[in-house]
Amino acid sequence: MPFTPDLVDELNTLVFFDLGSTQQGIKIHKTADPAIIAATRRLHAKGLLTLVDGGYLTSIGRDAAEHAQAVLTILSSTPSLTTGS
Repeated sequence: MPFTPDLVDELNTLVFFDLGSTQQGIKIHKTADPAIIAATRRLHAKGLLTLVDGGYLTSIGRDAAEHAQAVLTILSSTPSLTTGS
């Protein structure tokens, strides 16, 4: 199953979280991009966020954010070209 635009918006929302602290959440304001507002609501409905407008990551939300940030790091890195002999 490929990433849908909704899933991409959810992944983009998860990468906003600072994983260095469990005491820091996010607040999505009503003036934010409607796609991010909707993604935040979906993440809350899925049990990944504590509040409908952001809040803190739940335990499973933290796992998802760690994976999302890892994928972003891997895919954003400069590929090393290897040559086969």
